[in-house]
Amino acid sequence: MSSTSPELRPFDRILLTGAAGGLGKVLRERLRPYANILRLSDIGEMAPAAGPHEEVVHCDLADKAEVQRLVEGVDAILHFGGVSVERPFEEILGANICGVFHIYEAARCHGVKRVVFASSNHVIGFYQQDERLDARSARRPDGYYGLSKSYGEDMASFYFDRYGIETVSIRIGSSFPEPANRRMMSTWLSYDDLTQLIERCLYTANVGHTVVYGMSDNRDVWWDNHLAAHLGFQARDSSEVFRDKVEAQPLPAADDPARIYQGGAFVAAGPFGDD
Repeated sequence: MSSTSPELRPFDRILLTGAAGGLGKVLRERLRPYANILRLSDIGEMAPAAGPHEEVVHCDLADKAEVQRLVEGVDAILHFGGVSVERPFEEILGANICGVFHIYEAARCHGVKRVVFASSNHVIGFYQQDERLDARSARRPDGYYGLSKSYGEDMASFYFDRYGIETVSIRIGSSFPEPANRRMMSTWLSYDDLTQLIERCLYTANVGHTVVYGMSDNRDVWWDNHLAAHLGFQARDSSEVFRDKVEAQPLPAADDPARIYQGGAFVAAGPFGDD
């Protein structure tokens, strides 16, 4: 686990949305060095506050008034809340689209100047796996979830240009204990590397709106982070240690989206609601 550098003073209060989610639970422990008080929020069940260094607040991101109360007294926001898989548009709308607007409006109203936005590789999921991208590559979302994250990046850009709220949008690849398949050998982001990246997102000065791809130091990568070099992020882990285990799996069919597209199976999810 990473720890803060000696010269990095903790924030007084950081808000983590999505604290009941998979990454939220991981970050709850790992963010302790960065804040005197960590305010944890989700619509789902969360463990009670572990002490005076934690605040647990249930909040529906689709409710503007609730989000306004949630952000009061916060110095920085880690916005990891929302639906995290491909779902019908109506399910995405409340938390992922209305919710990101409510977060930025509350940040504006309460004077919060730094947001770390959990974007996703699904913003560019319709590129093929033999294409190499950087932050200026045109977005090609692979579904409603990817569309919502693309919208969130535009929201971040707008709130910086209009109100000076700085954001780092992390296009998270696949952050799990280990890669589950061949696609994740390229997209895998270890928890230690995610923690280090969040540290750089919180403490790097003058980020404006920066887009960074969240990946470890994997052998075969599709993404180029030279446009986020000012963050000083240097991944230390690699998916290579899992290669033999992953490649023991059957090779997907030649027409399987998981073998063709950077977004994998997301490009084929839906349509939803058809009879």
